[in-house]
Amino acid sequence: MNLELLRLAADLSTRGEAFVLATVIWRRSPSSGKQGATAILTADGEVRGWLGGACAEPTVVREALRCLEEGAPRLLFLGPPDELAAHRRQGVVAVPIACQSEGALEVYVEPVLSQPQVVAIGRSPAAKALAGLADALGWRSVHLDADPLDLSSVDARSYVVVATQGHYDEDALARALETPAAYVGLIASRRRADAVLGYLRDRGVAEQQLARVHAPAGLDLGRTSTEEIAVAVIAEIVQLRAAGSLMTATAAAPVVRHEALDPVCGMTVEVATARHRAVHEGETVYFCSAGCLARFEADPAAYATREGASG
Repeated sequence: MNLELLRLAADLSTRGEAFVLATVIWRRSPSSGKQGATAILTADGEVRGWLGGACAEPTVVREALRCLEEGAPRLLFLGPPDELAAHRRQGVVAVPIACQSEGALEVYVEPVLSQPQVVAIGRSPAAKALAGLADALGWRSVHLDADPLDLSSVDARSYVVVATQGHYDEDALARALETPAAYVGLIASRRRADAVLGYLRDRGVAEQQLARVHAPAGLDLGRTSTEEIAVAVIAEIVQLRAAGSLMTATAAAPVVRHEALDPVCGMTVEVATARHRAVHEGETVYFCSAGCLARFEADPAAYATREGASG
């Protein structure tokens, strides 16, 4: 992998953005993809790096996005349709590419999933311990104790925990509820938590918002030290994640990719980026390459039955 892609991978990881690392592990000439070639594919389908030509790249993008949705790696074989059966085996996705080429590729696509972010607010030992535990889990952590609080990094994958221990609980919690965080917790006694929520309620914070607050935050582990409270909070977050209870309505919607079938070679073509197209009987037909377009234009009737969108 070149240095530019390494920097990009590090930057995406730091920002908590999921991506796919794709590597060509085998090729058969003629193929523009070279063994060892690497690319990063982002969640919106952007390709950084080089994998192959006009037929191979859209196929890898499509399978990479599926890989990202499933959270599991896969090995792709891309080659002529008559070779697919020989390459079908456990763990291999065989995909036809039929663009006037005898070349073939094997590409390994591996998802690098986004890690949650813990935002610990306060200078208490519990806040510091929370940030440390998040780091130990491989999550991202932010420890804040400033006025005003900068919560610009908080998104729908963030877990915000107010651990100000009475210094500015109300203000910090009000700011946390303005964010789309998946989890908002308040470290406090039951009595103190009720008082904080009552204060915010009296100042017009909606009940729907107050219902988001986990207070007191953390699983009930009995009498614990201040630092051990951080363990209880992390345990609660892990439990809720495992149960699928930390999804939020503000999470980003998946990218919708409109695709069509190339009637000549049978390849799937992304409509938005298709460079080759023709209008036949009032309908737009999309092609993976200039060669397929030329063959269609020479005899549209021969391919008319294969026209149609595939996604």
